[in-house]
Amino acid sequence: MHRPCLTCVFFIFFMINLTTGYVAFSETQLRIAHALPINSHYGAGADALAKSIELSSNGKFKVEQFANSSLGGEREVVEGLRLGTIDLAIVSTSEILNFVPETGVFDIPFLLRDLQHAREVLDGPIGQNILSRFSSSGLIALSWGEQGFRHLTNNIRPVTNPIDAKNLKIRTTENPIHIAAFHQIGILPTPMAWHEAIVALKQGSIDGQENPLSVIISAKLSQVQKYLALTGHVYAPALILISAKIYNELSSDEKISFKKAGKEACSTMREFIDNIEKNGVEQLKKEGMQVIEVDRAAFAESVKPAYDEYYKKFDKKLIDAIPFQIYFQ
Repeated sequence: MHRPCLTCVFFIFFMINLTTGYVAFSETQLRIAHALPINSHYGAGADALAKSIELSSNGKFKVEQFANSSLGGEREVVEGLRLGTIDLAIVSTSEILNFVPETGVFDIPFLLRDLQHAREVLDGPIGQNILSRFSSSGLIALSWGEQGFRHLTNNIRPVTNPIDAKNLKIRTTENPIHIAAFHQIGILPTPMAWHEAIVALKQGSIDGQENPLSVIISAKLSQVQKYLALTGHVYAPALILISAKIYNELSSDEKISFKKAGKEACSTMREFIDNIEKNGVEQLKKEGMQVIEVDRAAFAESVKPAYDEYYKKFDKKLIDAIPFQIYFQ
C-alpha cells in the first residue's frame, strides 16, 4: 500500500488551515448601536436587521448588537456613523435634525392621527422622499423604524389637562420641535441624553419624562414613576441607519439586501409596537402605575401657537401635505 510522503501530508494540512483561516478572515464584522435594552423595540429591530443581513450575505457579514448606549448616546452614535467607526444604528430623529432637517416634520405634535396614519405617511411619497435626502450627510437611511406615540409620566400628580402639567420638570430629547410645544403647555422641558435621564429620575432631580409605551415598559419606568398620562402628544418615528462609508463599499446586490433588511427590521419594530399598544397599559397598571386618560383636544389646543414656529422651520407645503391633521383642519 502506497503511503503519502510526509511533505504531502504537511502541504495538505497547510492548505486546509489556510482555507479555513481565509474564510474566517473574509467575514466582515459590523456593529449596530442603539440606546435601549435588547428586549426593547430597538433590540427587536436590530436583531431582525442582523439576521437578514447575515442570511442574505451567506455569512459574509456578521452583525453584533450594542444596546443600552454602550457605544455612547445618540449624538455620539450618529457622529460614529458619519466617521465610519460605527456601522449601523437605530436612533430617534432628535440627533438627525442638523443633518436632514425635514425628518423633524413628523415630530410636530398632534400632526399624525394614529399608527396607521403615521405608517401610511412614512411609507408614502413624503416619508420616502425624506429618506432619500440622507446620502449627502454621511449617513444612509435604510428604512424608517417606529417607537409609537409619546406619553407623559411624572411623580408629582395625575395629569388630565395642560393645567395639571404646568411647571412639571420633564426630561425631553434635545429636539427643538418638542421643546417648543412643551413651552406652550407650560411644562419645563429639560433636555438630556436618555442614559442620564434614568439617573435623574431615580434621584428626583426631574419630575418626569415623555416617551412611547415601548420605552416606558422596556426601561422599567414603572419602578421610578407613579403617573402615566396618555397624552399621545407626538408620534415618534425611528431611523435605521448605516454609515455611508460602509454602504458605499457594498456591491449593488448587497445594497439591495441591506435595504431589504432595513424594511424587515421596520416591520419587526411595528409588530412589537402593535403588541405593546394592545397590552402595555394593562401591564403598567399591574406594575403599579396610575394611568390617566387625558383631554387630548385641550393639549392640542395648547400647542397650536407653536405651529407658527413650525411653519417657519419647515416648508408649510410639506406640513400641509400630510393628508390628515386631526386637530388642525
